[in-house]
Amino acid sequence: MKTKFMMLVACAAMLLATGCKDEKNQAESIIGNVSKPTWVAPESYDMSSSMTAIVGIDLTSVYTAEQLAAVNYQRSSDDLLAAFAGETCLGVGKWLDEASAYWLFIAAPENADAITIKHYSASLKHVFVSESIPYNNGSNLGTVDVPYNPKWTVTQ
Repeated sequence: MKTKFMMLVACAAMLLATGCKDEKNQAESIIGNVSKPTWVAPESYDMSSSMTAIVGIDLTSVYTAEQLAAVNYQRSSDDLLAAFAGETCLGVGKWLDEASAYWLFIAAPENADAITIKHYSASLKHVFVSESIPYNNGSNLGTVDVPYNPKWTVTQ
């Protein structure tokens, strides 16, 4: 009887130990392994537009509250925001402290009809990609007062 009890206690302890995760494990499960990209805006262009954008990514659809709490997720000077047509960089954003938003000058080729926005998060070491956005030459998407918030695709 004593042996069965000890076995039961040992099994319960093992289950408890494997079921509990510390903050480091929680943080490791959310932090990616992407190095800071070297996105470069083009020097010449056929068309241009601008965008004032915020990065409002809902991570709760993919990560648990415990995972998010274990990560010190905050904007960093190493974060980047850039516009792309396919894999071609069309512009790299500049952070505006006073607006808490990015401003992008988007230099596009003549045949551009859609763009995506990519956001590199230094604290998460991950690149988030927006849904496709129709491109209109000469347009200004978002303002300092009402910045544009792209719809983001979030994957682990």
